[in-house]
Amino acid sequence: MPMIDILLQHRTIRKYSDKPVDDQLLKTILEAGCRASTTGNMQVYSIVVTRDNAMKEKLAPLHFNQPMVKTAPVVLTFCADFNRFNQWCEARQANPGYDNFLSFTTAAIDALLVAQNVAVAAESQGLGICYLGTTTYMAHQLIELLQLPKGVVPVTTITMGWPDGMPDQIDRLPLEAVVHYETYTDFTPERLDAIYREKEARADNRKFVAENGKESLAQVFTDVRYKKADNVAFSKMFLEVLAKQGFMNQ
Repeated sequence: MPMIDILLQHRTIRKYSDKPVDDQLLKTILEAGCRASTTGNMQVYSIVVTRDNAMKEKLAPLHFNQPMVKTAPVVLTFCADFNRFNQWCEARQANPGYDNFLSFTTAAIDALLVAQNVAVAAESQGLGICYLGTTTYMAHQLIELLQLPKGVVPVTTITMGWPDGMPDQIDRLPLEAVVHYETYTDFTPERLDAIYREKEARADNRKFVAENGKESLAQVFTDVRYKKADNVAFSKMFLEVLAKQGFMNQ
């Protein structure tokens, strides 16, 4: 199947069969992932592979007990990682200056590029994946569980396995919502109405609004799913993680 078709047919897979992922297949997928673009060819990222069921049991609460953490054959934690690069520099009489927020951002971008490569490589082989946005919320506990040293911060997680069924695709906004040509074009009320009309009209989203007792889909996001108080609390914790892991010297 052409790569563009694989991308266009992406689905979030939360239910997996009990068929294991072959060691060689996983290695090939990881090798493909590590061919991703990287800042200055430094490869300032790491991937922690979790296949042990006991470790998945420990990981699950840190991802709000989402069931696929335990049921997926493979869980991959992608980390921004300057630890290895810093040690290499020091071993070669070079003085690393990567203890700042820009360096964390550089490493996080590298890690996310690799994560997306891994996801696409897995899907190209018939595997399914699910991206977990909980990684940064619980980064402090993931650091402890995965024994991540200073200079390493988890930024995203992907579960991987053979799909048990094929769910419907999740909706996406039209290109007009996210693509700007030459310069950014800000949104008018009329453009916003046009962009979000189909999303707001979906039966599943209307049900989502009703179940939460809200007046609009936007209110579900602001008042239920991603509340300001939670955002502030998790932001504070994550900034503390960055300081502890050595990325706030500025």
